[in-house]
Amino acid sequence: MHALVIGGTGMLADVSLWLVREGYHVSVIARHRARMKQLIDRTGQMASITPLLVDYRDQETLCSFICQTIRENGTFDLIIAWVHTDETQALSAIIWKNSRHPSPWRLFHVLGSRADPTEMKQKLCLPAACLYRQVQLGFVVEEHGSRWLTHQEISGGIIDAIRHDAPFHLVGTLEPSKKRPR
Repeated sequence: MHALVIGGTGMLADVSLWLVREGYHVSVIARHRARMKQLIDRTGQMASITPLLVDYRDQETLCSFICQTIRENGTFDLIIAWVHTDETQALSAIIWKNSRHPSPWRLFHVLGSRADPTEMKQKLCLPAACLYRQVQLGFVVEEHGSRWLTHQEISGGIIDAIRHDAPFHLVGTLEPSKKRPR
């Protein structure tokens, strides 16, 4: 089984590690070499991770790395994509490169609290074999205010979304909107 995690060394690091423990070979897109080294050191199984050190906005290098990891490890059975809402080109390129997958595969598109899930899905051209899922990140309301989700809460929410495999999963809350942290 082969998974791709876009942004898998920062707030999604625990997702990358969980996937390795679940038996996936994990290709991880990240920009920072030091964070990638920390992630690989944490796995204890260097062979289970393929580092793809690239800024996903660099379309040419991204496509080259994606093609290389698909050649070496097979198409992706699972993609977890945390990309900015204005950068759907990179995600579209990855989806297209994975469109030769021989059977259904899952894409978990991680969205920020301000994203419109319907609009985000409409921006993508999804092949029939792609089981598209959305995970929207909200915030936490506490007794004396509100706060953004921690990296652990984000990763835990995404892992729950993968386990439950629902079309939409909200981590935290989006309401009341007036309590949204600044």
